[in-house]
Amino acid sequence: MSPTPAGDTSPIPAGGTLRILQPGPQTTVQDLGRFGWQALGVSSCGALDPVALRLANALVGNDESAAALECRLAGPAFEVTGGTARLALGGAEVTIVVEADGASTTYPAWRAFDAPAGAVVRVGALRGSGCAVLAVAGGLPVAPVLGSRATDLKGGFGGHEGRALRAGDTLPFSPASLPGPCLELPEPPSLAFAGTLRVVPGPQAEAFTAEAMATFLSAPYAVTREADRMGMRLAGPALGFVAGADIVSDGIATGSIQVPGSGQPIVLLVDHQTIGGYAKIATVISADLPAAGRLLPGATVRFEAVSVEAAEEARRAQEREITRQIGTLAPVRAAAAIDLAALLERNLVSGVVSAFDD
Repeated sequence: MSPTPAGDTSPIPAGGTLRILQPGPQTTVQDLGRFGWQALGVSSCGALDPVALRLANALVGNDESAAALECRLAGPAFEVTGGTARLALGGAEVTIVVEADGASTTYPAWRAFDAPAGAVVRVGALRGSGCAVLAVAGGLPVAPVLGSRATDLKGGFGGHEGRALRAGDTLPFSPASLPGPCLELPEPPSLAFAGTLRVVPGPQAEAFTAEAMATFLSAPYAVTREADRMGMRLAGPALGFVAGADIVSDGIATGSIQVPGSGQPIVLLVDHQTIGGYAKIATVISADLPAAGRLLPGATVRFEAVSVEAAEEARRAQEREITRQIGTLAPVRAAAAIDLAALLERNLVSGVVSAFDD
């Protein structure tokens, strides 16, 4: 049994737990989000990459909306107690190390694996994405708030005590019989960013000059270090206003692109505020929000205007692809063993050829 963090005296709940040894830069409990409460000032929150959440949940046999761990930049290390945990990570490339019974086994993303009681699981640095989702069979049964288990970091509620995980935290899970083999996704979705986010212009497109709109839809913008779950500030050509940046505060949707007086766009993500007083030049379409959530500082972004009808069709196409991906889930393929005895019994050379023969 591996040691728990110094000073951790919390009792181990009945059933299974994930006891956090090292939390990673920002690991939170997230599900698909908390909807219907913006009128009361409550953000939707939820996973930055909901597609990864849905696929990771499918890999371990959960409902698509089950709560899981969202990791940013790198994952956590934790000890499994009370039973076997079936786990799967989606949304990034990563190396996962499971230490159990004196041996270490590594696993990649996009496949399920079983970590027995007493095992220590270490999720390494994420590659190809700034966020990923680690699902646990049975979900994480933290107490729901307003119908969701998502962590609201600004409000300080939901998830585990309304905050990112810390060393010494324990998260419950339900160890149970795990019918069937572990599953994998044979052809995981590509994490490569095409460089463009599709947007629907507005709702305050008229607040910007024609030159500003043309610039917005043609110039590259860089994601700055001011990027988190609330949004990401971009750096590029300043956008000009007809009269000014300020408007009467109105509602904000996930993906809204606010432009303050500096003229530098801000793409608002899942933890966005519910109302805002800056003009919004456009809104990232819902099908492209997972790609936006995966972006890292330094990434270059361009914007392409599409119609509402095209945005709706893109979302329908995304839903069809998710359904197709889930339909391809298959038992993990065992590595083929080499039969050395059979190999050595056979004459693999049929003859000798000399370069000097005519």
